[in-house]
Amino acid sequence: MNGSRLRVGRPFYGWWVVGVGALVAFSSGPGQSFIFGVFLDSLIEDTGLSRTAISGLYAIGTGVSAFMVFTVSRLADRWGARITLIGAATALGFACFAMSWAQGAFMVFLAFSALRALGQGSMTINATLLTAQWFVAKRGRAVAAMGLGFPLSAAILPPMTRYLIDTIGWREAYGVLGVMVWVLVLPGALFIVRDRPEQMGLHPDGADSPPAAEVAAASAAAEATANGATIAPPRVLSSPRFWLLALPLATPSLVVTGLIFHQTGIVEENGLSAQTAAALFLPYAVLSASISVVAGFAIDRLGPKVMFAISMSLLLCAMGVAQVMNSLGVAILYAMLIGATNGTTRIVAGVTWAHYYGREGLGRVQGSASMIGIAASAFGPLPFAFLQGLFDGFRPGIALMALMPAMAIFAVLLAKPPGEDSPTGAAALARR
Repeated sequence: MNGSRLRVGRPFYGWWVVGVGALVAFSSGPGQSFIFGVFLDSLIEDTGLSRTAISGLYAIGTGVSAFMVFTVSRLADRWGARITLIGAATALGFACFAMSWAQGAFMVFLAFSALRALGQGSMTINATLLTAQWFVAKRGRAVAAMGLGFPLSAAILPPMTRYLIDTIGWREAYGVLGVMVWVLVLPGALFIVRDRPEQMGLHPDGADSPPAAEVAAASAAAEATANGATIAPPRVLSSPRFWLLALPLATPSLVVTGLIFHQTGIVEENGLSAQTAAALFLPYAVLSASISVVAGFAIDRLGPKVMFAISMSLLLCAMGVAQVMNSLGVAILYAMLIGATNGTTRIVAGVTWAHYYGREGLGRVQGSASMIGIAASAFGPLPFAFLQGLFDGFRPGIALMALMPAMAIFAVLLAKPPGEDSPTGAAALARR
């Protein structure tokens, strides 16, 4: 029987796992920037902390999230992503309660760190790992389906959270979010999710046999080991070329996070309401989800350099629109441009490292790049808060920060494949 033929009949069980993964992605919202932005003004008013101080605490907490990705992925390798997901979801619910009880800078910092590390870091990496285990041939569409939970979260949770803050208070709103995480994630993680299809007598994608590529890779690895051969991992953090590419690619994480974090303040400065600021996440999410589909097809034809330049051009347009955002229509356009930027850069980030380094050792490269991107998002709110205090308004700071995507376009267009002049680099390019 042909091993590539997929089973016919009832839906492959892996799609149930993807469904739980989408709920996990949705429920990571309490640890994402678009939720913190809704709470920001309430935190400033209640705790007495300045915008800059809260941005600094947020930065440190997000830095913790960057390292948590690596820790949790290692624990998932040892214990399975299902166990680490159950732990992360349980802890995220408690972190929401901790934020609802937080008093003073130290407690806010602890709650920020927990929310970012668990929501942005742990929940996201577990959903990704589970989806990747269950699919090979259909992995792209499975990851895309799972990833729909993120724009849905950005569309639904901010206005819902704004409503909760206005009706029952910001502390109680965090408590509601904690219960939501437990209700949406824990039943599926406990009763539906399994770490690998082999645990249920299945193969990835529902095929009749293991993927041919995995069988061939295992055979090649065994042969290489028998002959005493070793494959050197790619140079990453010690490679200047890696940093010359990684830093520009982290620019949208920094700038977009800063804009989203301060969205309520930016919108209110232009004479619109906090409710409008929360509602803008709906057009943001719609464009983010839809443009990622378009970008996925376009990047195969145009390449990651051109798509990155397009994404940064969209970001520059958004920052220009922010200077004249004096009506609801202009605000919606701004949100759509930010959403289009996010959707495009998500695809670019998923393709670029394989394009430059090949498939061998990609996890090491992608993981290092993810850490840098998350670290960049940690510092995103700080320059906007500092410049807002310096100029007594957001517009001058946004104009100055526009230099970053402009410089990032220039840097990436000049980037060359790392090690392309070496035998190992040439081999990596040939493997793509």
